[in-house]
Amino acid sequence: MNDIVDGKGAGRKAKPRRHQVAALPWRVPDPAAGGLEILLVSSRETRRWVIPKGWPMKGKTDPEAAAQEAYEEAGLDGRIVPEPIGGYEYLKRLKSGAARLVWVDVYPFEVTGEHAAWPEKDQRTLRWMSPVEAASAVQEPALRDLIARFAGVELPEEERPAPAPAPTPVRVAFERLRRRITALWGRTR
Repeated sequence: MNDIVDGKGAGRKAKPRRHQVAALPWRVPDPAAGGLEILLVSSRETRRWVIPKGWPMKGKTDPEAAAQEAYEEAGLDGRIVPEPIGGYEYLKRLKSGAARLVWVDVYPFEVTGEHAAWPEKDQRTLRWMSPVEAASAVQEPALRDLIARFAGVELPEEERPAPAPAPTPVRVAFERLRRRITALWGRTR
């Protein structure tokens, strides 16, 4: 299979070719009261809840690139952990309509400040959530488990509904075609 059998990471699955880095933004708004919160952002295309992520950047380490994504996508400043706490795979929908399997390394990001303006402010929605809410809101099961593990919470079965299936590449292409036909149909009437 894709197991790594020699060198570092023996016995683990090999990562897919494409690789992204992500920040897992967290805060404790009132240290006296406790209560960890996780920030999720909406994706630009499908509007599903995700964590800030992107491609590695030239001249930056992976954790630095993840911190940069946290700023660009959510306007956050903070401290990032130098090693990932885990990762997950997802299907990245490209502008061409094609989909690629991508591995995402996740770095915890302690939020120390929030900007009033940032590059993608008008393209995304942000929401601070409890760890259980955040884990339940994401579609990728491995990300759901990673959030729960990071926060040290158990997700009861009733609070772990099966995620709504992410749109397949065929469904995305079909929806684009449907919108185009609808727009053209409306013009000819």
